[in-house]
Amino acid sequence: MRNLIHVSLFSTALALSACAGPLGEHATSPFYGQATQANFEAQDAYNLSNERLLDLAREFSANTQDTVTFAFNRSNLDSAARQALDGQAKWLKANADVRMTIVGHADKVGSERYNDRLGLRRARNVVAYLARRGISRKRLDAVESRGEREPVVQTEQRERRNRRAITTVAGLQRNYVGTGLDGEVAQRVYDTYQSGNFDVTEAESSDVN
Repeated sequence: MRNLIHVSLFSTALALSACAGPLGEHATSPFYGQATQANFEAQDAYNLSNERLLDLAREFSANTQDTVTFAFNRSNLDSAARQALDGQAKWLKANADVRMTIVGHADKVGSERYNDRLGLRRARNVVAYLARRGISRKRLDAVESRGEREPVVQTEQRERRNRRAITTVAGLQRNYVGTGLDGEVAQRVYDTYQSGNFDVTEAESSDVN
C-alpha cells in the first residue's frame, strides 16, 4: 500500500511539473485557435450581412417608389398610392428575406396629437394593403408615426409632400426564433419551407418577432 501511495504522489508531481511555466507554454493541441477563428468568421458574416442590407436598401429605393402621399386629412390610399405599393409588393416578394419599417407623416395643419394619430393610420393602411398583396406582417420591424415632426417642406400650411408614408428596408429575415419548437419556431420554419427560402442565417434565444 505504501508503495502505491509513493507511485501516486510521484505521478502527481510529474503532472504538476509538466504544467509549470507560463500559461499556454504547452498549448500544442490542434484545436487551439478555433474559437478565435470562429469569431473572425462570425464577424465577416456580420459585415457581409450589413453590406448586403445597404445594397438592398439602395436597390429598393432605386426600383420602387418608397413614399406614398395622401389627400388632406385623409388616410385612404388613392390610385397612385396603390400603384406605388404594388411595385413595393413585387420587389418584396422577389426579396423574401427583407424586413421593413413603415412610417406615417402628416403636415402641420391641426394639433400635434391629432397628426400623430393620422400618421399612424396612414402607415397602417400601407401595411394592410401590402398584406393584401401577399406580404407577411411578420416581416415588419415597426409601424409608427412621426406626425408633423419631420416635414419635407417647412410650412404651416397644407402640403401634400408632408402627408406621406415611407417604406424602408430595415433588416434581414431570421429563420429561427427561440431555443425550441415552441410554436413561433415551428411557424417560422414552416413559412420558410413554404417559401422555398430555407437558409439558416442566425439563431438567437433572445430574438422574438
